Amino acid sequence: MSRKPEAMRQAVALAYQGGQAPKVVATGKGAVADRIIALAREHGVYVHESRELVALLSEVELDREVPPQLYRVVAELLAWLYRIEAALPPSKKPPAKAPRGPA
Repeated sequence: MSRKPEAMRQAVALAYQGGQAPKVVATGKGAVADRIIALAREHGVYVHESRELVALLSEVELDREVPPQLYRVVAELLAWLYRIEAALPPSKKPPAKAPRGPA
């Protein structure tokens, strides 16, 4: 019996500043995906794993807003993140605003 090869790991990073839809700010496969995930964790950014959502978001062009068809699922993800952050003790909470990268 042969085993299926594992699919290459993919990652998508979103940025949300409020007032507009979240934007896709990084995408990658393989080693690039691993680096995106590692950087997120190094900076205290939560990593949510969903192959289906990553597959949909990876179709969005870099620096483009999430399309309206994905608003609901991304809103649910953001709500999940806010609940997790709200439950953290004050000493573990991330800064109110994360610094922005180069434009």
